[in-house]
Amino acid sequence: MQDLQQQEAYIARWLDMLWAERGASEHTRAAYGRDLRTFAGFCAAVGIGLLAVGREHVQRFLADRHREGISARSTARALAALRGFYQYCLRQGLIQEDPVALVENPRLPKPLPKSLSEADVEALLEAPDVETELGMRDRTMLELLYACGLRVTELVDLRVSQVNLRQGVVRVTGKGRKERLVPMGETAQSWLQGYLSETRPLLLPLGQSDVCFPGRAGQSMTRQAFWYRIKHWAKVAGIEKPLSPHTLRHAFATHLLNHGADLRVVQLLLGHTDLSTTQIYTQVAKARLKSLHREHHPRG
Repeated sequence: MQDLQQQEAYIARWLDMLWAERGASEHTRAAYGRDLRTFAGFCAAVGIGLLAVGREHVQRFLADRHREGISARSTARALAALRGFYQYCLRQGLIQEDPVALVENPRLPKPLPKSLSEADVEALLEAPDVETELGMRDRTMLELLYACGLRVTELVDLRVSQVNLRQGVVRVTGKGRKERLVPMGETAQSWLQGYLSETRPLLLPLGQSDVCFPGRAGQSMTRQAFWYRIKHWAKVAGIEKPLSPHTLRHAFATHLLNHGADLRVVQLLLGHTDLSTTQIYTQVAKARLKSLHREHHPRG
């Protein structure tokens, strides 16, 4: 079996390379070092050197971690350390074959998107002062964002020519330049109609732009500028939950499913190519139902 000091020297060299060539932080190098030394300890326990392992040893190591209840995320990080180390060893001519090459990464649970309750959304929508031009603009943007489940970029890039008030739909250009028609609902349609006829002409007195919701100088607002506005109105509404650029889009999908909408309909409205992308919202809806059950049922 390889000398433990020699194995430690190989690990130290690789960690130094991570710092010198890739600028890896001290935290990252410390975590990878722990993972590699844990694996080296496993190798010593089964009587094989760190540079003599095969794929079966790596798989057994991962299986042991699973039985011990170590999280998939921690195991994925350990496997990343092993991949990097053995690729380095292969380049240095220390091994002839990478034992991790054909090992699959563990499946990581997808984080549930953050959403808002219907009461929170209502408070957010009512926060802007619609007696002001910017407040009316922001209220209309929030109404449309929630009613249509738009991405923030789709909203700030929206043109008046993409709005059909008679039919109550907006034509959205999403990812991959794919277009979709999204119904806006009567409430959002009413706000948009009032905004376009009364407020937008005041924001664009010369009518020099087709931008639906202009920012400075009649240009499209940036995604960051609108997100600043959302956070401002959330503070006014007293919403302390962390928000992300997709919060209202997540709320749109979750609330539709909570009220019995078909998953494929939600997929079309969101513009998802793959149904699996939309299915994450069913988990949010289920989590919400469980939470309500625990909170309100006498035996929850």
